[in-house]
Amino acid sequence: MSEQVLKYTVIKTKTQYKEYIKALEKLDELEESNKEQEDEIELLTLLIEKWDQDHNTFNDVDPITLIRSLMTERAVRPIDIVHNSGVSKSLLSDILNYKKAMSKEVIRILADYFKVSQEILNRPYALKKNKPQHQLRNKRTNKNNRSTTPSKTLKRRLQPS
Repeated sequence: MSEQVLKYTVIKTKTQYKEYIKALEKLDELEESNKEQEDEIELLTLLIEKWDQDHNTFNDVDPITLIRSLMTERAVRPIDIVHNSGVSKSLLSDILNYKKAMSKEVIRILADYFKVSQEILNRPYALKKNKPQHQLRNKRTNKNNRSTTPSKTLKRRLQPS
């Protein structure tokens, strides 16, 4: 009876964790996959998620900081996410700059993209408040730097008697 060596085992080191992430990314890049590769993807995902749960303090980090950290760790640029996930460039920018919250669909897409559980991205975080539009507009001025808004005198003259 010969011994069968397991291709993957429970992750015990950071090096092994990084190797499994690379293996998973390679499998994800395949155009088509067979049943054995699908099982391998599923197993790697479970092992990586287990490591993440046991070794990361995701509860202390807001989801956007976590996404930025994953991007840095994996050398992923926002444009890479846009091209490979279907999330629009403007929406991703607004999310990463705390201007818009992530929808359930975006959480699902980003969790799948980064191979993390949806739960770590599905937590509340504070959004930056935008200035109201009327505060952003400058008052229109004419050549003499006078306001072009009608004066009270002019308004009275224009009113019918």
